[in-house]
Amino acid sequence: MNYKLGFDIGGTFTDIVLYNIANEKMYLHKCLTTPNDPSVGALKGILKLLSDCKVNFSDILHVIHGTTLITNAIIERKGCKLGHLTTLGFRDSLEMGTEQRYDIHDLFLSFPDPLSRRSLRREIDERISRDGKIIKPINHKKVLREVKKLVDDGVEAISVCFLHSYKNSKHEKIVKNIIKKNFPKIYVSISSEVHPQIREYERASTTSANAYVKPLISD
Repeated sequence: MNYKLGFDIGGTFTDIVLYNIANEKMYLHKCLTTPNDPSVGALKGILKLLSDCKVNFSDILHVIHGTTLITNAIIERKGCKLGHLTTLGFRDSLEMGTEQRYDIHDLFLSFPDPLSRRSLRREIDERISRDGKIIKPINHKKVLREVKKLVDDGVEAISVCFLHSYKNSKHEKIVKNIIKKNFPKIYVSISSEVHPQIREYERASTTSANAYVKPLISD
């Protein structure tokens, strides 16, 4: 096992690198990406490079995979129909952001629309303090009711971002379990797992981006 393999799947090309650890030599191959199933082009390219170098899969010690397909999907808005659950009163945080303007003199400044449109963002009456104490317990039946509405509206994935969940993730985990139990085909991302950091907008936007591309990447 003297080789390391790296491959990067881009929107047009897939780049493959084979590295010989023993003699520190590097071998390169570029092939077309296959949009319908990126793994097809990648595997063909890998097999071609290994064949040219007379290397077997069993000789590879380590594999690294990178891709820009996720970034492309977000930029081109080719992700899934996304639902979003948040604490009561924070439905519009994805649109409000941090209210920072990159050009304060542009009177016609506009920002990209949230990945989850407003009609698919639902508020859950729960509350956790900044210290992680439960102020308002979460209601399982109400959560199930809101999730069912989103599923009936055709969402493929749901992102969850509750207030101060980076200090206490209990409510988000409850919601995740409810979704997985009752709607196993729905993808779910919770902020306490994706980006457990302070600041609501950053956490919510990162989590929604994660859920937005989950069906695409998982498949």
